[in-house]
Amino acid sequence: MKPISIFHGRIGRGIVAAVAMLAAVGTTAACGSTGASSAKSSDLSGTLNILVSSADASDAAFKQVNKAFEAKYPHVTVKFSSVPNDSYPATKASRLSAGTLDIFVLKNFVEVPSYAKDSTSDDTLMAQSGGIVDLTNESFMKHYSASVLKAQAIGGKQYAVPTGLSYSTGIYYNKKIFEQNGLKAPTTWSELQSVMSTLKSKGITPFGIGGKDTWPAGLVMLGSVASEYPTLADKQKLAKNLWTQKVSLTDTKTEGILEKTQTIFNNAQQNFSGAGYDDLPAAFARGDFAMMPDGTWNEPTIDSAIKGAFDFGYIPFPASDNASDNSLLDGKIELQLGIASATKNKDAALKWMEFFSEKSTYTKFAKTAGFSSSQPDVATSSFLKSISQYTQKYEPAWDQVWVANNKAGEDAVYPFNYPALSPLGTKTAKSAAASSESAWSAAF
Repeated sequence: MKPISIFHGRIGRGIVAAVAMLAAVGTTAACGSTGASSAKSSDLSGTLNILVSSADASDAAFKQVNKAFEAKYPHVTVKFSSVPNDSYPATKASRLSAGTLDIFVLKNFVEVPSYAKDSTSDDTLMAQSGGIVDLTNESFMKHYSASVLKAQAIGGKQYAVPTGLSYSTGIYYNKKIFEQNGLKAPTTWSELQSVMSTLKSKGITPFGIGGKDTWPAGLVMLGSVASEYPTLADKQKLAKNLWTQKVSLTDTKTEGILEKTQTIFNNAQQNFSGAGYDDLPAAFARGDFAMMPDGTWNEPTIDSAIKGAFDFGYIPFPASDNASDNSLLDGKIELQLGIASATKNKDAALKWMEFFSEKSTYTKFAKTAGFSSSQPDVATSSFLKSISQYTQKYEPAWDQVWVANNKAGEDAVYPFNYPALSPLGTKTAKSAAASSESAWSAAF
């Protein structure tokens, strides 16, 4: 699913009252869960209310699941609602308060370290206060990859079914252009620099970036962080060191993230700051440039634009000169589904989660939604199979680890200040890093 924003911004407090209410009403319901409901199909009845944030592919996939579930449990009616991302928080809060919601998507659902506790999201607070059903001991959770479950654990417990994964730190490349110019897919930063130099010498633009929407350019930054800090532990340590001010954004390594990002910007199409994200697939298909930073969610659109004119590949952004640091793609967990502890139909909600998690059901869902699988050994599209060597273990991208400080200035939101870099902004990597450090330090 294409993200509206790839970064944690300021955390809203619009549903804190609902959180408190659900905690009081639902604590008892959340305790003592030892397995999915043992109710038979003939025993289950009533209405099951499901709310998600909308996207065409995933909406279609959910509707397939719901139709199959109702066929198996004919006395249960699934009321499925899908609303735009912008209006989702308000809709969710309203329906939770009214008690008309059973299964819903959890947003910004990560465990926030103690040093940043004031930035905990509402859904995480809800889970911690007993407002979301604890799924830790449900047998269907065993279907999901251990690395995914580890990344979404809150206090060592599981509150969500991870519907799929999307990867954001890769680059698409035109195999035809590479072959015609004797190039191989780069696996290190030095190799990438050599590829860019060769392409430019042949009059070929190395990269295409959709800068008009700003966030697509941030994918370059995420790729750089993924290589310089390749494991979850590395990223968590960096985040902690920034929050405790043991690391500065102007240190050689951290400033280097912006320097490499600027290098890619310097090798992108002219005036890319005015290019729209949705215009990039067609430009890539025309051969306007050889490479494009983008997420796996956009592969169907890219493939449709190319129409078989040439083959393309997808590799991790190689920002390190140690190839092993560039061996995995980083990403995010898509649409994590939780059950409200105040649900009036817990048996049906648990059965739906169990049904969704069955390999046959989940395989169909993931294919229709276009998600990478959050379950091991699930057959997916030919494209996702082609990148399986880079997705053997799930590693969260930097935007899934970093928690913004509400007291810091705008230049420290990310905190790698890529929007300030020319041509998105007017600064060099060095001055952009200095602005970030100044804005960050002001919060303490």
